Amino acid sequence: MPVILAVVGVFVVLIVAVVITQNDGDSSPDGKSSTRSSGKVADAPVEEDTKGPDRPKDLKPEDDVKITACEVESALSWPSAKLTITNQSSDTSNYLVSVEFVDAQGVRIGEGFAATNNLAPDRSAKVAAQGTAEAKGEITCKVTKVTRYAS
Repeated sequence: MPVILAVVGVFVVLIVAVVITQNDGDSSPDGKSSTRSSGKVADAPVEEDTKGPDRPKDLKPEDDVKITACEVESALSWPSAKLTITNQSSDTSNYLVSVEFVDAQGVRIGEGFAATNNLAPDRSAKVAAQGTAEAKGEITCKVTKVTRYAS
């Protein structure tokens, strides 16, 4: 039963991904956040110039996403990335995040998606991107695309 629910969940996220990517929004083709399953997390750079009293200047959507964990789930042997999305824009926004999973030999295992909607400025959401291909050993998770648009 859990496998069926996981597969249904992946299909729902894929449908949401197709719908969101049809919209024009802020997006970046090359995400910068990545981590290995060893638990090390790469921090996305944050620029120090400000726009208005509290907002960093020129933040891209991928700057709003950090990988907090990258692992192979024990129950299904599927790759998983835990993410924290922090809305650093001035608008309440929706997010769709694509994550690539790569094994220790550098071979792409697959990808997963995570989404959150109606995230207010300066608020964070914890989400997970789940792959559906079997993975073993150490893996690397990399954010490959972030789509953000005002909700």
